[in-house]
Amino acid sequence: MRQELVARQLDEQIAARFPVGQRLRILDVGMGRGAQTLRLARAGHEVTGLESDPALLGVAEAALAVEPDGIRARVRLIEGDCREAGVHFLPGGFDVVLCHEVLLSSQEPDAMLAGLARMLAPRGLLSLLIRNADALALGPGLAGDWAGALAVFDADTAADRRGTPVRADRLEVLTSALAGIAAPLHAWYGVEVFTGWSANRPAAVGDEPARLLAAEDRAGRTDPYRRIAALLHLCGARDTRETGPAA
Repeated sequence: MRQELVARQLDEQIAARFPVGQRLRILDVGMGRGAQTLRLARAGHEVTGLESDPALLGVAEAALAVEPDGIRARVRLIEGDCREAGVHFLPGGFDVVLCHEVLLSSQEPDAMLAGLARMLAPRGLLSLLIRNADALALGPGLAGDWAGALAVFDADTAADRRGTPVRADRLEVLTSALAGIAAPLHAWYGVEVFTGWSANRPAAVGDEPARLLAAEDRAGRTDPYRRIAALLHLCGARDTRETGPAA
């Protein structure tokens, strides 16, 4: 669900920003198992995946190994720390840079964002997926944990579904940060408005998965729903003067 929602939103921004059929140079920082890396390579783009976890990198390599030759030729997988992107790549080398859920474990988000912005070519697109700090009280509140809800109204950390503390960020703060690194916010979406707050959501059956996806997709684009999503998908872009303010 999460990967599909982000894919739809990312494809929408790519289509609006680049000519149809252009083969883009894409960097997927902290690619995990490589879901977006492989999807974008299948769409014809040249994709570099950077991952610091050897186990996750191995999963991505195994998935890539069964792809057709043409797709494998468009993908480069590198083991490395996303904080050291400048060591691996030249400035301005990518049309699109993905940084999905990497900030959840970052202790120096401003420095990381500045480094990623340097990787962007003119008119490049920076795609961020973050935990939404402005809505953290919804999780415990919907579970009836009122003390827990009160405790996280002003928090900047939250427990993920495995109970691991992760970083959370606020839309207003990241909007300012993106402006400061010359990749101002171009568009943003909510991700998992309905499904992001319960660890015990029943499995969808029959036609429900498609309807659930449609509902999440609609809510993630619509105020006020997108503002209470568990995650936010922010797209910063170089040289957005001709496109106006973020919607």
